[in-house]
Amino acid sequence: MMSPADLADELFTSAMLDELRTIVSLHETVIAELDDHGRGALRDAELVIGGWGAPRISPADAPVLRSIVYLGGVAATCLEDIAEWSRLGLTAANARSINAAPVAEYALAMILLDGKDAFAAIRAQSRGGVLASKQIAHFGNFRRTVGIVGLSQTARALIALLRPFELDVVVYSPELTPALADELGVRMRTLEEVMTEGDIVSLHQPLTPATRGQIDRGLLSLMRDGTTLLNTARGAVVDQDALADRLRDGSIRAILDVTDPEPLDDGHELRSLPNVVLTPHIAGSLGSELHRMGQNAVEEVRRFVAGAPFRHPEVLM
Repeated sequence: MMSPADLADELFTSAMLDELRTIVSLHETVIAELDDHGRGALRDAELVIGGWGAPRISPADAPVLRSIVYLGGVAATCLEDIAEWSRLGLTAANARSINAAPVAEYALAMILLDGKDAFAAIRAQSRGGVLASKQIAHFGNFRRTVGIVGLSQTARALIALLRPFELDVVVYSPELTPALADELGVRMRTLEEVMTEGDIVSLHQPLTPATRGQIDRGLLSLMRDGTTLLNTARGAVVDQDALADRLRDGSIRAILDVTDPEPLDDGHELRSLPNVVLTPHIAGSLGSELHRMGQNAVEEVRRFVAGAPFRHPEVLM
């Protein structure tokens, strides 16, 4: 189940589909909507493989369903009446940690490029000039401080990717304890300290009522001149007007893969500021990276058939 139906062709290679056919009796039509055909296919389904845009199904739609393997962050997004599904013992797996990998890779790349002031150098070259070495002398990645806000799957993946580099990593999260900080090899800080100490601050908190606009004018004012805000979380965790005000004088920089709204209006100021790098929400799985999610789904289906617990389970609640 996913919509549009041809999304399945992006997630699964033909070899993966052949592998699935050796494991289960695979329905050959992708269910993109709950029409008569879709409901008919679900009547006898014990396992559903779901993806983005999947229709929401109730226990009445799939009376013998035992499990759902979801190729996105939250399997519950395609389920109606979660409480009843939970009572019936439906098990679920999602690909949140799988999709965290390319986001963490994007963040790592941006952190290292920003440390070399690569984006300013690109702009200078495009204008026919170059940055003099003295203009970038205070940059570089040796013992640079990377601030991380949040301890999501992506944040943890990023922390692991940062380990080979001689960087100082400071982290704020309500989940972080001294013992966990030692285990991860990071230094525990308050949110204010992360904003103050970070040469680049990478955002990885979920969007909740508590985090909407969390990176506000006061926190942005704590960032030292010459530092960078990197956002691959959600645009709305930042007070975007306050960010534009801080960016306007060129004292800090921003790398934004997410904005609020998304995309920004054509004339939005963040599109034209020279100290802003905008990418169109490309950090998550794209192209061949989608096959990583498809392969994970195949492996979870194997576990289901073998009666083994999912590698990436989701608690339905």
